[in-house]
This record gives sequence, C-alpha cells and structure tokens, in this order.
Amino acid sequence: MKLLLTSGGVTNESIRDALVELLGKPVSEARALCIPTAQWGHPMLGPTTVRNTITAEPPFHRMTGLGWASLGVLELTALPSIGEDRWVPWVQEADVLLADGGDATYLHHWMRESGLAQLMPSLPDTVWVGISAGSMVMTPRIGTDFVRWPSAPDDRTLGVVDFSIYPHLDHEQMPDNTMADAERWAADLAAPAYAIDDETAIKVANGTIDIISEGQWKAFPA
Repeated sequence: MKLLLTSGGVTNESIRDALVELLGKPVSEARALCIPTAQWGHPMLGPTTVRNTITAEPPFHRMTGLGWASLGVLELTALPSIGEDRWVPWVQEADVLLADGGDATYLHHWMRESGLAQLMPSLPDTVWVGISAGSMVMTPRIGTDFVRWPSAPDDRTLGVVDFSIYPHLDHEQMPDNTMADAERWAADLAAPAYAIDDETAIKVANGTIDIISEGQWKAFPA
C-alpha cells in the first residue's frame, strides 16, 4: 500500500500533485472509499462531524471533496457483522482509502477487528490518504498525549512505518500544538518522528519517504 500521511488533508497543490503521482491517474478517474471510524473514538467528534466528512463540508472537503470519480463510505465497525465476502471486494476495487481523523487507537482497534489491517499487504497499488489520526494509525506509537479513547490499552498503533507523527503543528485552533510541545513529545517517544503542520504531508512509496510541504515541519531522529 502507498501512503500519503497528512495533518489536514489535501490542502495545497504540492500535496495534490503527490496524490496524483501515487494514484497514477487523475483524481477525477479514481474510486475512493472514506473511512470515518476514528471519529467515533474521540470525545470531541460524533454524528455531525461524521456527516460533514461524508458530505465534504469545509474543512472536510480537503479529503472527500476533491472530485473523485466515485466516493463511498467504509465504516469499519460494521464490517465484522456483514462478512468478508461483501466488503473485501469493495476495498479491492477502490483506488484510494481516505482515513479521517479522530482517535488513532480506536481506528487501530477497528482496523484489526474488521480485518482491514490484515488485508492491507495484499493491496500494493492502493493509496491510503490519512488525515491526523488517519495518518498516525500507520505509525508504531502516537504518544500518550494523543490517546483520547478511554478503552485504549496503550498508545501503540499499526507500525506500518517506523516513525511517529505529531500533527497540526502551530494550528490556530490548537494553541498547545507548538514546536516546543512537539519536541517534548518526541523526546518521550525516543524514536524517529516528524512534526507536521496542515500544509505538509509525508509520502511513502516503495520504501522511500518524501516530505511534501508548503508549510512547516521538523524531523526528530531517534
């Protein structure tokens, strides 16, 4: 699977160009499935924000409102009850999976419970576009600061990549997300990590990591 790990979605032309490169086709020709599941695990999100994601209301248009050839919803909590014979073909036919933000540990739980995590290695050409928690779920750990789901056993996530992500750096609505806080967070992890703002994305394809940015970011070595 090819990854485009963002903080705020496809917010500028550089990130959109990276997405098109990963897809190998225009966005208007790509079939997308939106995964809103992470929102249910975060106390600040819920029915209204999930609706806004699906209907591409601003600022959620930066993921679902890009002009896809088709757009469907893949709610992971429903998958165990309907059987793989129904949902696996939906995923296999999609060009891109759009994972929204929320709580990354909740998303991690349902990716495993649903079977999506186990299916991912068989999807080398599928593109995963994450926003915030939808990106963080691909990392080994998110740091305890970002765990908001009360039932999370710890801060571990999928570990598809070997670095962690601090999103929404210097966001105007998140005054605590400063570079100083990101440095403290990275020191607690003691592992490779990146702090990225909403104008930045991390592209991962064929074992190569590229930073795509029209904003601010910082790499923290182990």
